[in-house]
Amino acid sequence: MDANRRTENHVARGLAGWVASLRFEDLSPLALERAKLFWYDTLGCAVGGSQTEDARILLEHHRQMSGDGSGSCTCFVSGFAASPVDAAFLNSHMVRAMDYNDIYWKADPCHPSDLICGPLALCEYLGRDGRDLVLATAIAYELQARFAEFGRPGIREYGWHHATLSGFAAPLAAGRVLGLTPDQLVHAMGISASRTLTLGAVTSGELTMMKNTVDPWASRAGVESALLAARGYTGPGHVIDGKEGLLDVFGHSTCAGARCAFDVDALLADLPTGPGHAYRIGACGMKSFPVEALIHSPLSAMMRLRREHRLPAADVARIRVEVIARAADILGDPAKYRPTTRETADHSLPYAMAVGLVDGAVTPAQFDDDRVADGRLAPVMDKVEVVANPDFEHRFPECQPCRVTLAMTDGTEHVAEVDYPKGDARDPMSATEIGAKFESLAGPVLGPERCDAIASFVLSMEHQASLDPLLEAMVR
Repeated sequence: MDANRRTENHVARGLAGWVASLRFEDLSPLALERAKLFWYDTLGCAVGGSQTEDARILLEHHRQMSGDGSGSCTCFVSGFAASPVDAAFLNSHMVRAMDYNDIYWKADPCHPSDLICGPLALCEYLGRDGRDLVLATAIAYELQARFAEFGRPGIREYGWHHATLSGFAAPLAAGRVLGLTPDQLVHAMGISASRTLTLGAVTSGELTMMKNTVDPWASRAGVESALLAARGYTGPGHVIDGKEGLLDVFGHSTCAGARCAFDVDALLADLPTGPGHAYRIGACGMKSFPVEALIHSPLSAMMRLRREHRLPAADVARIRVEVIARAADILGDPAKYRPTTRETADHSLPYAMAVGLVDGAVTPAQFDDDRVADGRLAPVMDKVEVVANPDFEHRFPECQPCRVTLAMTDGTEHVAEVDYPKGDARDPMSATEIGAKFESLAGPVLGPERCDAIASFVLSMEHQASLDPLLEAMVR
């Protein structure tokens, strides 16, 4: 097969053409500003995530497998020198490890920052500048968000994880750094997406370390696939809309009696091509709590009630949480009432509500092993009743509605409703708030000097001729 022949005219070709033609000068001022702020948030999450047990295991594994460790790319905190493929994976995992990074949820959830360490590794590998990284970041966010939007109702409802869709977006963002042609980008997507379908089991029931690993693995696949495509390796251009591609395969699935459907036109409609256009990165949110996205609204509501009424945990008899059906299914199943791992605890609405009520805060410290294992939280978790409210369904995903009712032992009730939490694009975290989050995560690991250097670099990224100072500051 001639690897240089023109790829067929499938949906992938339209996406590839957009990626190849977009320039830094085409980004809107908001897209530029948000790209820098998302990097600020992402790097803090990565430093915090570097301290987790799963990050330690992965680093030790890669060190042992690599021999002399003479790679060309930097792994955060440890400074381990890895290949671009391995660095993309290890750094992406650190970003994801605490489930504290960004969130975009339409038909399917996604975390676009899970993918941007792939372009970072390739930028370091090739000596690219800050503008190249900003552009690849905006592309990653745009494509990841669009893939999260186009399912009807979404692949989560058919038992698949959103990392499936990351496998389509990651190679295109990575390929832009490499300067791949549209044909090569199509092949890169075909190579990556052929092997990144991910079962929903990773976020069902008792959660394991794989919950935070599948999206980083898609980032890894994206980098490796782009590098292979640059050498002439080929992949199916019909991987989205051709025979036995994504649409064909998922077309055999049903949900509530209806066949799985996709709005394919939405992938290509109104792709931004100039500074006056709207980029999806401007609609992505950040997390103010290190928990699964749909926990944020009820947790925000409960913490507000606790703060406003100064409610002692012992005086709360029952916590009724009304949410959309998928939130009740994901966050309130029986395994979530007795979490034994950090991964399950940060996806447990009963645990988050209980620890927030008792501790008055929900930070990474609330997910330490000792706190998760504290048996004194069990009776509080049992007070949490998670109820699917059908009246909320039509408001999602435009809103993430919830109603929290705290029934007190004296018979009184306190009620709060929240449509979207702090950190949502409609109530975004400021640079100051992101900085406070960054300092809380990175300060104890890197120290104040390096934290200041990172902040200064990231907030002026478009003016940086080399990424080396950033990567040096990210090493302890």
